[in-house]
Amino acid sequence: MPVPGPGYSITVRVEAPPSASAAGDLAAAVGRAGGVITAFDVVESHTDRIVVDLTANTYSDAHARDITTALEELPGVVVRKVSDRTFLIHLGGKIEVSPKVALRNRDDLSRAYTPGVARICQAIAENPYDARRLTIKRNTVAVVTDGSAVLGLGNIGPAAALPVMEGKAALFKKFAGVDAWPVCLDTQDTEEIIRTVKLIAPVYGGINLEDIAAPRCFEIEARLREALDIPVFHDDQHGTAIVVVAALRNALRVVGKQLSDCKVVVCGAGAAGSAIIRLLLQKKPADVLAVDVHGIVHPGRDGMDPNLAWVAANTNNEGLTGRLTDALVGADVFIGVSAPNLFGADAVATMAPDPVVFALANPDPEIDPLEAQRHAAVVATGRSDYPNQINNVLAFPGVFRGLLDAQARGITDEMLLAAADAIADVVDGDRVNASFIVPSVFDSAVAPAVAEAVSRAAAPVGARPA
Repeated sequence: MPVPGPGYSITVRVEAPPSASAAGDLAAAVGRAGGVITAFDVVESHTDRIVVDLTANTYSDAHARDITTALEELPGVVVRKVSDRTFLIHLGGKIEVSPKVALRNRDDLSRAYTPGVARICQAIAENPYDARRLTIKRNTVAVVTDGSAVLGLGNIGPAAALPVMEGKAALFKKFAGVDAWPVCLDTQDTEEIIRTVKLIAPVYGGINLEDIAAPRCFEIEARLREALDIPVFHDDQHGTAIVVVAALRNALRVVGKQLSDCKVVVCGAGAAGSAIIRLLLQKKPADVLAVDVHGIVHPGRDGMDPNLAWVAANTNNEGLTGRLTDALVGADVFIGVSAPNLFGADAVATMAPDPVVFALANPDPEIDPLEAQRHAAVVATGRSDYPNQINNVLAFPGVFRGLLDAQARGITDEMLLAAADAIADVVDGDRVNASFIVPSVFDSAVAPAVAEAVSRAAAPVGARPA
């Protein structure tokens, strides 16, 4: 059953009789309906009634309605209003622009704007690279999407994608001090997206592609990397790959295995799965098997796009065919970035001793974590309500902080691997265990460590990405 969480938190304002049992009756009603109370505040008190704000975590909109109904059914209780706390924090958006300089008088205005600003324009015209030094370009990232693959919601379009991009921008600022701005494009045409990003690039020190469907995302990223002199990073690919590689390094420490001896199954060969495979191959595992909706990927399959053909040519050393359960037999590691409820504990039992299971489909993983734990030595998910959450926020803020600090013009595999090692190293030998293979997203050591590692690994200013 889903676990009530803050993503579906509600505050219900109710009137109740002023009896000694009122608080207990209200709390009991929420509990019977399966909610978790997080706050109970009396906001008004009268001789004939009290008014209470009762805040509770639920697991869906329907569950929130069930809780409200349970409260309404109590004798003498009137529900005045129900507020969805998630919607409340999104009112008016989650980010804003604030000036960094004071504009108190005529002198300030003359330097920040006309006539003084003309001198800065002339300096940049004479030396365009000065834009990185004298404008927001030095610390600003565009978060670009076409809304075609948003979270697990699919192709919901650019306007509906905006809350996610705003959230991404807020995380950039919170964790790495990077100024990021949502750029939601009202087109899903590859050529238009590429041209538009090229046209807006002068403002930004980096481009973060987000929630663009495969396989178009591969071409968009590759061509923008070739065309632009600033880093282009597709977080759904490379952010996920960085954190997975970091987590896997520590998981294998727990079970005492070397990646070079391990057979790894990656379920899902889209943006995230392909990037995980490409980065994992840099670490030289014994073998990688890719599995998609049609089964194990192998060179003899018909109708593969260029990305899948590359995966087929560089994995599956023995040319195996079959289904996911066939791939799992004897595997040391499962990494899922695909779909919910694909297999159960019996399939995990066929894996090698002390298997590692990363079931990262979100919100519902490929296998229930409790089922996986029956046979797996280490289990990770993409969820915050289980140990070992694989979350991209461990990677992308620090990666861009390092890229911007180094004034890098591109991204290399060496930088991605440096970021992965930095994340893994935050969990030192005294703390790593089966329930703690990656640091918390709120660990203040993560972003600076990643930034420093990426900056050290960054190519010289004039280098092109590999």
